[in-house]
Amino acid sequence: MKDLEKLNLGIYEKALPKNIDWVERIKLVKECGYDFIEMSVDETDERLARLDWSDEEIKKIKDALIDTGVRIPTMCFSGHRRFPMGSMDEKIREKSMELMKKAIIFGDKLGIRVIQLAGYDVYYEEGNENTKKYFTENLKKALEWAATMEMTLAIEIMDHPFINSITKYMEFSRIVNSPWLKVYPDVGNLSAWPENDTLKELELGIKEREIVAIHLKDTLKVTDTFPGKFKEVPFGEGCVNFSEVFAKLKELNYKGPFLIEMWTEKSDNPIEEVKKAKQWIFDEMKKGGFI
Repeated sequence: MKDLEKLNLGIYEKALPKNIDWVERIKLVKECGYDFIEMSVDETDERLARLDWSDEEIKKIKDALIDTGVRIPTMCFSGHRRFPMGSMDEKIREKSMELMKKAIIFGDKLGIRVIQLAGYDVYYEEGNENTKKYFTENLKKALEWAATMEMTLAIEIMDHPFINSITKYMEFSRIVNSPWLKVYPDVGNLSAWPENDTLKELELGIKEREIVAIHLKDTLKVTDTFPGKFKEVPFGEGCVNFSEVFAKLKELNYKGPFLIEMWTEKSDNPIEEVKKAKQWIFDEMKKGGFI
């Protein structure tokens, strides 16, 4: 029986070798000492095609999960970067919602509980009041679909000013007023924006009962002359005060999952890197008194 008192720590799919099948990937998650893996369905044709996997392909993965005890409780659905819900192009919005519906059905079949959405109305376009309006309208529709499948949609705090804080997320939470919308903060992204007080933001999210999981990564801060760096910053070399974050989460009695977010799928030795990251995070948790 699974120990429900233990720490629930996951690893992002893009931290593990890319060109392996899912059965092997799941076994590696177990070997590296993680509890779960977060699947990526990004804007590439290759990963978007996962939404059309057959039942037989899905069953093969579910069998591997049962055999290993590993889980896939969350999916990072960043396909909306290419096909945003707030696009000024009606056909792109239609494609966005077609993919959203597929993602909910696919996630339900695989046993995914949380589909993570990127916190922006548009990415490659210029945002305006209309893109915000379209985003909000389509988010409401997506939540209606999610409700029918008992699927939670969670907005990630982003490297984009549209929703780069839990405070900004709360605006949309109040507008859509759905129990199926939550927030999935990234402590790296929260910390990189100078206007954010990371600890107060986490406190807001937990006290409002909005946080479903937390991403762990390091970042470099945004300044007047530097756009920040939101990916591939080695742990300990960025602006995140992890021990302070974990101390605050302990104080707030946070019991949800953590996901280490890394992009080492093409590195020389990704397995060694994800093992080192796990130990580094554990050390910071101990410094902060979280464990």
